Amino acid sequence: MCAGSGICATVTTPSNAAAQNQILSFSGYTWRVRSGYGGPGPNDWDTANVWLDKKGYMHLKISKVDGRWRCAEVETTQHLGFGRYQFQVIGALDRLDRNVVLGLFNYPTQDIGVDASNEIDIEFANWGNPDYPPGNYTVWAAEANLKPRHYAFDFSLPSATSTHRFTWTKESVYFQSLSGRRNNNLAEFAHWTFHPKAYEQLIPQNPLPIHINLWLYQGQEPTDNQPVEIVIKQFSFIPE
Repeated sequence: MCAGSGICATVTTPSNAAAQNQILSFSGYTWRVRSGYGGPGPNDWDTANVWLDKKGYMHLKISKVDGRWRCAEVETTQHLGFGRYQFQVIGALDRLDRNVVLGLFNYPTQDIGVDASNEIDIEFANWGNPDYPPGNYTVWAAEANLKPRHYAFDFSLPSATSTHRFTWTKESVYFQSLSGRRNNNLAEFAHWTFHPKAYEQLIPQNPLPIHINLWLYQGQEPTDNQPVEIVIKQFSFIPE
């Protein structure tokens, strides 16, 4: 969604609102695969659009089936708390179609909060506007109805592999993006720190499940009418 003037970020209808009929084991965690119809978008979500290859990498795909575009989303069955979250990704994130969104984020269950709260996002999207920077970091407040804090950035990847992480503490969130497969701070091309005084209101304070999704902004089809596939090589979490 777009929050305020020119600021766009994901507000997701959580996947527990849809039927869950597939479970995957990836990077040491158990993930539910989403199916059904709903936001963001809204879109159709298809379990066939998520799979693991022989190397154990997770693939997410947007594809057209029987005249309808289908998207992909997974979420961990476990709630994770403060610490460092890292995603190693294969895909041309700097050249996604303007209607395609990749989200790497946590999101509240109904007992924690409502839409537009308690969420930390790394997203790659132009939000339908090819002139909008494709990199997006966003923090949605712990308290509902407060404005999210957002940082957008442009970038160009030298190769298809990149690493993205956020470090979440009770007082701050630190984001990083790096080219290549990294476990260090080399080849960083973007970073942002959100460290507000009113951190208890503005930063999520409860453990949350992790989501990864690949979807179509406002449910609009890719402008090139082509399927999209992204590979997650690895997800890791280091508790604080």
